Amino acid sequence: MAARSAPSCHLRLEWVYGYRGHQCRNNLYYTAAKEIVYFVAGVGVVYSPREHRQKFYRGHSDDIISLALHPERVLVATGQVGKEPYICVWDSYTVQTVSVLKDVHTHGIACLAFDLDGQRLVSVGLDSKNAVCVWDWKRGRMLSMAPGHTDRIFDISWDLYQPNKLVSCGVKHIKFWSLCGNALTPKRGVFGKTGDLQTILCLACARDELTYSGALNGDIYVWKGINLIRTIQGAHTAGIFSMNACEEGFATGGRDGCIRLWDLTFKPITVIDLRETDQGYKGLSVRSVCWRGDHILVGTQDSEIFEIVVHERNKPFLIMQGHCEGELWALAVHPTKPLAVTGSDDRSVRIWSLVDHALIARCNMEEPIRCAAVNVDGIHLALGMKDGSFTVLRVRDMTEVVHIKDRKEAIHELKYSPDGTYLAVGCNDSSVDIYGVAQRYKKVGECAGSLSFITHLDWSSDSRYLQTNDGSGRRLLYRMPGGKEVTSKEEIKAVHWASWTCVSGLEVNGIWPKYSDTNDINSVDGNYVGQVLVTADDYGVVKLFRYPCLRKGAKFRKYIGHSAHVTNVRWSHDYQWVISIGGADHSIFQWKFIPERKLKDALHIAPQESLAESNSDESDSDLSDVPELDSEIEQETQLTYHRQVYKEDLPQLKEQCKEKQKSATSKRREHAPGNSIRLHFIHGYRGYDCRSNLFYTQIGEIVYHVAAVGVIYNRQQNTQRFYLGHDDDILCLAIHPLKDFVATGQVGRDPSIHVWDTETVKPLSILKGYHQYGVCAVDFSADGKRLASVGIDDSHTIVLWDWKKGEKLSVARGSKDKIFVVKMNPYVPDKLITAGIKHMKFWRRAGGGLIGRKGYIGTLGKNDTMMCAVYGWTEEMAFSGTSTGDVCIWRDIFLVKTVKAHDGPVFSMHALEKGFVTGGKDGVVALWDDSFERCLKTYAIKRADLAPGSKGLLLEDNPSIRAISLGHGHILVGTKNGEILEVDKSGPITLLVQGHMEGEVWGLATHPYLPICATVSDDKTLRIWDLSPSHCMLAVRKLKKGGRCCCFSPDGKALAVGLNDGSFLMANADTLEDLVSFHHRKDIISDIQFSPGSGKYLAVASHDNFIDIYNVVSSKRVGICKGATSYITHIDWDTRGKLLQVNTGAKEQLFFEAPRGKKQTIPSVEVEKISWASWTSVLGLCCEGIWPIIGEVTDVTASCLTSDKMVLATGDDLGFVKLFRYPAKGKFAKFKKYVAHSTHVTNVRWTYDDSMLVTLGGADMSLMVWTNEMESYREKKSCDSEESDIDSEEDGGYDSDVTRENEISYTIRALSTNIRPMLGVKPHLQQKEPSVDERPPVSRAPPQPEKLQSNNVGKKKRPIEDLVLELAFGYRGRDCRNNVHYLNDGDDIIYHTASVGILHNVATGTQSFYQEHNDDILCLTVNQHPKFINIVATGQVGDSADMSATAPSVHIWDAVNKQTLSILRCSHSKGVCSVSFSATGKLLLSVGLDPEHTITIWRWQEGARIACRAGHNQRIFVAEFRPDSDTQFVSVGIKHVKFWTLAGRALLSKKGLLSTLEDARMQTMLAVAFGANNLTFTGTISGDVCVWKDHILCRVVARAHNGPVFAMYTTLRDGLIVTGGKERPSKEGGAVKLWDQELRRCRAFRLETGQVTDCVRAKY
Repeated sequence: MAARSAPSCHLRLEWVYGYRGHQCRNNLYYTAAKEIVYFVAGVGVVYSPREHRQKFYRGHSDDIISLALHPERVLVATGQVGKEPYICVWDSYTVQTVSVLKDVHTHGIACLAFDLDGQRLVSVGLDSKNAVCVWDWKRGRMLSMAPGHTDRIFDISWDLYQPNKLVSCGVKHIKFWSLCGNALTPKRGVFGKTGDLQTILCLACARDELTYSGALNGDIYVWKGINLIRTIQGAHTAGIFSMNACEEGFATGGRDGCIRLWDLTFKPITVIDLRETDQGYKGLSVRSVCWRGDHILVGTQDSEIFEIVVHERNKPFLIMQGHCEGELWALAVHPTKPLAVTGSDDRSVRIWSLVDHALIARCNMEEPIRCAAVNVDGIHLALGMKDGSFTVLRVRDMTEVVHIKDRKEAIHELKYSPDGTYLAVGCNDSSVDIYGVAQRYKKVGECAGSLSFITHLDWSSDSRYLQTNDGSGRRLLYRMPGGKEVTSKEEIKAVHWASWTCVSGLEVNGIWPKYSDTNDINSVDGNYVGQVLVTADDYGVVKLFRYPCLRKGAKFRKYIGHSAHVTNVRWSHDYQWVISIGGADHSIFQWKFIPERKLKDALHIAPQESLAESNSDESDSDLSDVPELDSEIEQETQLTYHRQVYKEDLPQLKEQCKEKQKSATSKRREHAPGNSIRLHFIHGYRGYDCRSNLFYTQIGEIVYHVAAVGVIYNRQQNTQRFYLGHDDDILCLAIHPLKDFVATGQVGRDPSIHVWDTETVKPLSILKGYHQYGVCAVDFSADGKRLASVGIDDSHTIVLWDWKKGEKLSVARGSKDKIFVVKMNPYVPDKLITAGIKHMKFWRRAGGGLIGRKGYIGTLGKNDTMMCAVYGWTEEMAFSGTSTGDVCIWRDIFLVKTVKAHDGPVFSMHALEKGFVTGGKDGVVALWDDSFERCLKTYAIKRADLAPGSKGLLLEDNPSIRAISLGHGHILVGTKNGEILEVDKSGPITLLVQGHMEGEVWGLATHPYLPICATVSDDKTLRIWDLSPSHCMLAVRKLKKGGRCCCFSPDGKALAVGLNDGSFLMANADTLEDLVSFHHRKDIISDIQFSPGSGKYLAVASHDNFIDIYNVVSSKRVGICKGATSYITHIDWDTRGKLLQVNTGAKEQLFFEAPRGKKQTIPSVEVEKISWASWTSVLGLCCEGIWPIIGEVTDVTASCLTSDKMVLATGDDLGFVKLFRYPAKGKFAKFKKYVAHSTHVTNVRWTYDDSMLVTLGGADMSLMVWTNEMESYREKKSCDSEESDIDSEEDGGYDSDVTRENEISYTIRALSTNIRPMLGVKPHLQQKEPSVDERPPVSRAPPQPEKLQSNNVGKKKRPIEDLVLELAFGYRGRDCRNNVHYLNDGDDIIYHTASVGILHNVATGTQSFYQEHNDDILCLTVNQHPKFINIVATGQVGDSADMSATAPSVHIWDAVNKQTLSILRCSHSKGVCSVSFSATGKLLLSVGLDPEHTITIWRWQEGARIACRAGHNQRIFVAEFRPDSDTQFVSVGIKHVKFWTLAGRALLSKKGLLSTLEDARMQTMLAVAFGANNLTFTGTISGDVCVWKDHILCRVVARAHNGPVFAMYTTLRDGLIVTGGKERPSKEGGAVKLWDQELRRCRAFRLETGQVTDCVRAKY
């Protein structure tokens, strides 16, 4: 039983022997405190030579391979390898994490460097492009990223004397980078004739643009700018691995084992040859140097660290040693002294003192060593070799006793018997040999039972038995010394073992996870005294188990630090320490064992020992000691919110299905109906799987959520307002401390969190991109600036946001199990807690990451499931409610005490000014004092206490309470049953809102002449709802079974209900008492309908494919309709009550005659002529058009026709409610669609007078009431639906210019050497060209033709430097527009042609040029804000969006002095076709030519991309900000006008709506301008100008030009609008027209260009 809990003792890392010198360089530095910082395996080490003490940083999860020191020399950055490697910035003094940078690199982080003031950090990845990335490390934000080089980069450094410049070097290259905006632009170093092109290994920057670099051949190359100016030959005789700059000069270290010191001008000062010193040896190679004052630190390839004092340079001091490269497997401990022996593939055997933490002896052998053992008397040391031999040495002087080779394969394990007489040797060829020690190791026996290689051996205490483990996981026993196998169970049981190091056997069953193979645990060692067992495995983990541990999957504590496999682990002779050794990291870790009694003190002594590591993740084995999970919580943890189809998938699905439509859309499709509906009221509240999602707003309204809607309920007026921005289930809701904003998180493939205003119901910010599947908890910080959220992905990711900016601040993995709640610390904005299943964690922010510590429970409690949590009145205090009804009180991370609060789980908790309020499954609300010492008052939720003003009825006493909130003198309570109650402090309870309980809702019927409806649900209730303004539940009745359908009789007196067990009943519609019931079927009753008129017959359809017809008066079954091949879904009567129309699950449309049920075949032409009493069918010609394009994925579940037979409403599986014009003939009819339900809409019904539509959500259990708005009524209100899926093909007109522009495919100059051969070199590109012997950058273009290359040879060597661009003729008008602007009050004109920006002075005719672009410019705009005078943005063509130098980019530059201010490399592949500045001038909008035509918003000064979204599937020509706004802009393009809003990081768009004007068609729009009062003007291809109010078309200025309107411009001073188009000159027409603000009057100008047709492409 004991194995079920983890052992209560603990290991603490005390010392690490070794230093990582192999495959790493420049990783050894002095900190400001004169300590030495380096790394080994996965641990950062800070070593104090004065005190001979080590501190450890253990925030990494895999091998560390790079290290950089902050200029202030306290902070350290380290980078690791791994699939998702990250960078940690940590404090070398406290060894705590300061920041975590992640989610960018893959494979590993090869180099790191801080800039001069330490604000920014650059990192280089190990991925195929060797990505270079610049970070703002404090905020954890990536500033810029670019592909580094095609081959490995070895070193990178900031130029400490020039801002924003970096240098990187590596295999056969050196690159000089400049950072501008978010663009890192490299220039390759030109080797020229001064030196050979070769690999550069390290570098250092100096003044005057000088860079010194160390090369592979031992030379030092000196660079000025990007040119090599001289070399210092023979600085070292082999590669220079490390170069370190300090105040006095430079230190270099090389493979030749020499250290050289140089002064600041790189004149040699001195040489230190380490090979010649006492400690030196042949082959010593220096990997790292650090020079500070008179001390020099040196790290070598063989894991040694030397410290050299400059004036005694021939006496280096050896301060750290470790094994050299090669696997480390052998480990043995001395039987009587605190010594450990290790042997490695580097052929050395070493003896370490565990007390002095030092190497005391070392001896080199002939062969790699694989195992070791020391005899009981401590005199002999046996070593097993890789070649099959073994050697015995004397411990005291390491002299050889014997060397025996009986085997050909490696010796894996050897052990002396406890009495010292025998040595057992286990070999890879699956044999064990026994040697007699006294007979000079003569072979005395052999054990040959194994079939696989021997892995472990153990002797019995009396030396008479030996047990072995082999590679196949078998455990065998032999009698000694002969080697006879023992098989009798009794004999085996009686043996006492002297040691236990075997991995298989009863006693250690528990070390294996439940489902794992048997070779990933490498080593075990049992400590009989402390009853603990330590194991080492392939994942770098050392674990502590109880001993013996018998059952698989026992609990443990785990310790990380080693990187890959831990090959061996042993207790020291007195059980004080555990020694573990790493195979690949060849490091030795010494852990201090802290027994149980000392644990308490130890926790408080060692603050830097973060508890998260020691209090390991408990393993996940059988939880029988945990109380049974509460049924409700269990239900909730089993909910998955996965969807077959997410709403995000719809656009792609539509595209895939578009092919099928091509034929269908050729017919002219029916218009969408004129009516629209508006959401009016929702009955329902989501309580069954959400908690704490109900609050009072500032003005006392109540905000909560149901389905995909955020609801604001006004309890005085009994009205609701809705936030409809979500498109799927909302799972959580939090309110801003000022109670005016709300955050809601939803389900989705990339789920979003919306922050919205409860007054205006408008979104303020939308956050997405970091969660998967859904967001299950959100919380605002106390200052309201930050938001924390938790996802429902497998690792329950936690994200911290700056929500106004929409920026992710930090992200971390939460827990494997579900997290229910996240709470931010009200006193320290960087701290938060999460609580969930067996989980309570305390987090603090560290840059881009969060560091979590598990709550420390100690002996006070069990690891329980937490359902809710709040902070107390200091930053240290926290309270959590458990699933067993306790409240846990925490101080810092320690559990202080528990208080019993409820029977059953505590679901909700709320902190007040003085005290707390809790609510639980027991239906009790409890008020507590401020320390949970006494309960001040309890309120039980009982039916008897309901106040008369309630809007419904409580279904049961004491419903489970899921949410509590206080305010306005009341307590607001949300229950699991979907009720919202308001409890007055004096006791009465008012029910405000209610809906169905958990279970799908399908049945819906509206009353024939009253505004009421009935619903029946799987929650086994039948309910009657009032749809008039009182909006309440009138009656409810509990049923024995759930139901799926119901129907009122034509006179409204009776109500028929079909149940899930195949029975149905008829009840009195007023009292809901039974009239009659039948049980004729076994399967669900799916539809039930009274015949029209007198209601004589009742048709009852079931899932077993039949329809029964009953005579209502005689209560007898009179007919059965047979012939359906599948279950019945819908039935409708005709008006005469003689014919039934039936739909089945197999999509059949059948007809039966009543009352006998005879099947009829009716031709489809005739069906239309029949008059139907009701239409709820979804099949047939009349409603062919209601099936969406993606009909395979989604079903239309319900439909209902208005009584005037004009509008058909449908509900489908994706949660859309749609309105169609009836009959909807032809495929894919146009519609209006509304999103409010989350998944399936199960039923829709119009009320008797068509004034309202009632819809039911299946899984969201909500009943929504929509008001029907007729066409005339709608003029006043904007229509809020989305238009249909397919844009109609009819387009207003055609124009050759537009078509041509749309079809231009921009060939990209950087890639297309073969398309347009360029022989010359542009002046501003000359420096960038690689010289011939360099490799050209990898390009996707076909290689250059041979001839070109030979021509180029001469040209490249002598750059032509005397060409200067003086005058450019031409202006790019053929495919661009809006690209001419005035500057300086009309003195200058700015425009572009080819890749040059041109400033043309009107008076003098002179031109000046901006030549930084490397490809054609496509668009240009000028910043209008007075703060940014003369600032121009230009966008260019480019190739794929890989952020390299040839990627498309936007340059922002000063038109007067041509300085580049910022470069934005963008993800628009192909090019940037439109740019626009916002009103404040701080934001820039760019549109791409990529297939999605993405729209991106930038903060251009910092180069930060704020938001990005696909714009349209066809070409967008222009996108412009409103001249008075930073958040609103409009994009126009091919058949496209969209009105955009920037909310946080999200772009929301509305399509332009044409429906208000008769016969308006969506045309191709070419230009846009703005007027006051939210007016927008767009110019079309046909010469019309459309005028839009908000996003509704309000009028068309027909034929404003008689050709396409290519350009429009709003003059800011007087609001006049200029338009320009393609026009044949005529009397009144001109290519340029000036209009007034309303576009009512105009004046035309002609252009005298002498061409027949004038065409204006740009305006200013």
